[in-house]
Amino acid sequence: MKTTDTKRALRAAFYENNRGNLFLAMLFGILLAAYNPYISKVLGDVIDAVSTGNWPALRRTGITMLILIPMLFFANIALSVSKAHFIHKGLRQYKERAFAVLSRKSIAAFTSENTGTYLSTLTNDAASVEANYLNNMVLLVYNTVMFCMALAMMLWYSPLLTLIVVALSALPIVISVLMGKGLARRERAVSDENEAFTTRLKDLLGGFAVIKSFKAEERTADIFRAENDALEQTKKKRRVYAGWLNAASDASAAVVQLSIFFIGAVFAMRGSISVGMVMVFTNLCNFINMPIREMPEQWANRKAALTLIDKLAALLDENAEAEGENAPETLREGVALDNLSFAYEEGKPVLHDLSCRFEAGKSYAVVGASGSGKSTLLNLLLGAQRGYKGSLTLDGEELRGMSADSLYDLESLIGQNVFLFDDTIRNNITMFAPFPDADVARAIRLAGLEAVIAERGTDYRCGENGVNLSGGERQRIAIARSLLRGSSVLLVDEATSALDNETAQHVASAILDLDTLTRIVVTHRLDEALLRRYDGILMLKNGAVCEQGRFDELMAQKGQFYALYTVSNG
Repeated sequence: MKTTDTKRALRAAFYENNRGNLFLAMLFGILLAAYNPYISKVLGDVIDAVSTGNWPALRRTGITMLILIPMLFFANIALSVSKAHFIHKGLRQYKERAFAVLSRKSIAAFTSENTGTYLSTLTNDAASVEANYLNNMVLLVYNTVMFCMALAMMLWYSPLLTLIVVALSALPIVISVLMGKGLARRERAVSDENEAFTTRLKDLLGGFAVIKSFKAEERTADIFRAENDALEQTKKKRRVYAGWLNAASDASAAVVQLSIFFIGAVFAMRGSISVGMVMVFTNLCNFINMPIREMPEQWANRKAALTLIDKLAALLDENAEAEGENAPETLREGVALDNLSFAYEEGKPVLHDLSCRFEAGKSYAVVGASGSGKSTLLNLLLGAQRGYKGSLTLDGEELRGMSADSLYDLESLIGQNVFLFDDTIRNNITMFAPFPDADVARAIRLAGLEAVIAERGTDYRCGENGVNLSGGERQRIAIARSLLRGSSVLLVDEATSALDNETAQHVASAILDLDTLTRIVVTHRLDEALLRRYDGILMLKNGAVCEQGRFDELMAQKGQFYALYTVSNG
């Protein structure tokens, strides 16, 4: 049901505050469509006037043509402008609507999907929607009106000859319609191959450094060639099929036009119609044949474009945002886990029977060997996974019943790999929101970014994913982001693992200095000076809490934490 709603919303986006442009495009398209068959009448009148020596009739026809030509010019201009406005606004709103729906997904939902799919649907598929749906919408009306006008004029001139034209045109119409059904399937195949190609290209470009360091250029070039060939082969098949469709349409059009010309000539020789009328019918056949040739393919292309819109709607509805009650605006009591268990796969628990407390406004370190469940615990706290057993509460309220959107207001996550936009430091801190300068300056000061700002300024561009900044500077920007948002809970996942010791000390110390927040920090750096500052340390082993307490308490026990600390600092 939801997919149907999304389809409807995507299709409606084309027309929102845009029906006026569509109406004008349709209106001028209809005028031009009516003009073309009328020119056939004018040509017929000229030939009849010449053949009978009727100078007044020829003069009247000449004046008519002088009036019609400027009208044709301005109607063409008006059609082009109104259609351009309609397509521009419709496609822009379509992509904006799609991105808005996409943005409502949760972090877990989006990270479980293939971003190459969205890149393909919002670029390659959107171009197909523009050409085959929006542009064809006007062309279909244009061809329909031109066909009806030409048919009406034929009936007015000679019902008998018109019946012959219709009879001759029936078979080409059937052939074109039947062949047009296969075009949608081939368009979808091209879309799927585009998606695979975009995904692979994204991987190859993203892994450029790895490819070079392992001298895998030739092997990856082979992979690229294979994906590129698969895409171009599929596109070639679509072109070939479309070529067959056009060839069948063109051949049938030629048969109809030549047949009418000779049949008309026979009628003229018998005196049933004039020579001018033969020319009128021959010309009008163009305006019968053109829609017959083009409309089946245009209709098939329209259906193919609609399948691409439906494909995007289905993608957007997969793994939809978790809804529910609002999380607390501010954490006042704390986070409680009671007998919590979680497994990504049935029968393979990552966390089991985990019980602990994180009091509001305090700092906690989560430590343990690799694979002990530390990052999974943070994912559960962020609401990324809801299929846990047991209880996980925020101020006494169960987390699984809370909306993901409200959890993002309460909590912020700083990961090992901080993403930065290719934009200014300020915009990366504010995430493009209009925060007051005083609030931004406070976040910069608390995050320890003052020296960087003094040297480079807030308008300094970070480069693609922060390439112009050091790892420590990127992490400090991430801290400033969280502070500016006013999140009550700060989750930190190995934020200093890729930093040198001195930078890591500064970043970790800056996080611990944020004593107004609840800080839950997953770390592998077991530095005594820092560990002593935490209000509690949680030691995980094989997905369970084996020890918890302050640094001195855990060291005195000489258990799992003592062993881990001793090995790490040996």
